[in-house]
Amino acid sequence: MSLADLRKDYSLSGLLEKDLARDPFRQFDQWFQEAQAAKLVEPNAMTLATASKDGRPSARTVLLKGVDGRGFVFFTNYESRKGRDLAENARASLLFPWLALERQIVVEGTVAKVSREESAAYFHSRPRASQLGAWVSQQSSVITGRATLADAMKTLEKKYAGAEVPVPPAWGGYRLTPETVEFWQGRRSRLHDRLRYRRENTGDWTVERLAP
Repeated sequence: MSLADLRKDYSLSGLLEKDLARDPFRQFDQWFQEAQAAKLVEPNAMTLATASKDGRPSARTVLLKGVDGRGFVFFTNYESRKGRDLAENARASLLFPWLALERQIVVEGTVAKVSREESAAYFHSRPRASQLGAWVSQQSSVITGRATLADAMKTLEKKYAGAEVPVPPAWGGYRLTPETVEFWQGRRSRLHDRLRYRRENTGDWTVERLAP
């Protein structure tokens, strides 16, 4: 079978303006609850797309760890490629690919670091091994082999035995404050529903239907 033959006609649902919540955060919460109810694997997994100051793009999957009226939160190493990108270019995009529900959500906006207090609160809620792992991994840097990670982990386990693991200085959270949030629902004949919330200068949201 060729790639051209891999076709699916989407038919699970539709998305009409009258069915939308007043703001994108409420609509996201509704769809997220439905994704959880459908037992999707890691429904909080999202593709984060960034770009360097010279426009070189990169994308990777990260996990959403918080969302409220201020935006979408994730945590990472500030010295990773995404961290370096965001230091140079604070604009980014998120994509939630809920394919089993024939849905996706695309969020675009600006990104800023969360407070150290917020980062510390989340860091200390993680399993201890994950806390140590944040120290072990100099994310996106070249290493000689997996043994490098294993040896560093053993060293840190001894160093912090019986003690609280501190938050690494180069680790913490980011919050993407959305300017647009698009809800995409697959429909038959590729006539998909695409409804986009766009934030006005007043802070209010305008809903626009986009051609599929």
